[in-house]
Amino acid sequence: MKKIISSLLLISCFGVNAQYNSNEPLAHTFSIVARDPKTGEMAVAVQSHWFSVGSVVSWGEAGVGVVATQSFINKSFGIRGLELLKQGKSAQEALDILLKDDNGRDFRQVGIVDVQGRVAAFTGKSCIAEASHYAGDGFSVQANMMLNNKVVPAMEKAWKEYATLPLAERVMTVIKAAQQAGGDIRGKQSAAMLVVAAKASNEPWNDRKIDLRVDDSNDPVAELERLLKVFRAYEHMNLGDLYVEKNEMDLAMNEYHAAMKMFPENLEMKYWTAITLANSKNIKEASKMLQEIYRKDANWRQLTTRLRPVGLLNVSDEELKELSK
Repeated sequence: MKKIISSLLLISCFGVNAQYNSNEPLAHTFSIVARDPKTGEMAVAVQSHWFSVGSVVSWGEAGVGVVATQSFINKSFGIRGLELLKQGKSAQEALDILLKDDNGRDFRQVGIVDVQGRVAAFTGKSCIAEASHYAGDGFSVQANMMLNNKVVPAMEKAWKEYATLPLAERVMTVIKAAQQAGGDIRGKQSAAMLVVAAKASNEPWNDRKIDLRVDDSNDPVAELERLLKVFRAYEHMNLGDLYVEKNEMDLAMNEYHAAMKMFPENLEMKYWTAITLANSKNIKEASKMLQEIYRKDANWRQLTTRLRPVGLLNVSDEELKELSK
């Protein structure tokens, strides 16, 4: 029955002669594609009343560009768009090619930014109101099926006002501004953010700088913002781990403390800070922190006893007893 209803809805929207692939998702949404002029990094962020919007709308590749394909989505625009950019096409040239042979182009909405910061955007004449876009210097914001016509102007304003922020935090302010201005007329469900490097490296697993998704939530924008803060905290943790490997314990402690300050309720961050203290022979301070952790979850005590055999906890038998009591 659900498939029959969906088919009838598509016929009513497009007419019987419209050529539309019924497998294509309907992600009416708002999004931003952008390039940071200082770092060259590129980002795409999105929110929609649609499940797992990040898996269909946002596309990006280091050293190439970013694409947002939305409204009645043509998912091939993501992969094909990036491939065209990789071939040397500008954002506008890539968009023109994508739309040229698309029978459903009147229902598409697309934003593209290439590695040089060139921008292209398109809102089909049959996208559901309120629908519009704004293509500016190194960025484009686009939205459809919005509650009102204030969403796109609010996104443009936020991008320009927060130029000093890191790229991820900057696009986050844009997504928040869109939601605060009214957002999707249907409400909220999912959100995503992707940030890719300015240049491709020989370590492609590191070229995606940030890749966060909220697939189903009552407040996906707020959850996406929380995840970004957690991500930043773990960046400090990762740096701390690198300093530990180099036996630069003072620098490691600085990074661990920065992480704990950002995410104080996270036991993992507290735990490894305590272990680093122990390895620096600050046994009493480490033990005090560990006791607080054990009271909340006793499994961490067992983990402490497992660290010494693999060389991650360099303490004596007596010190280990103090740390695991």
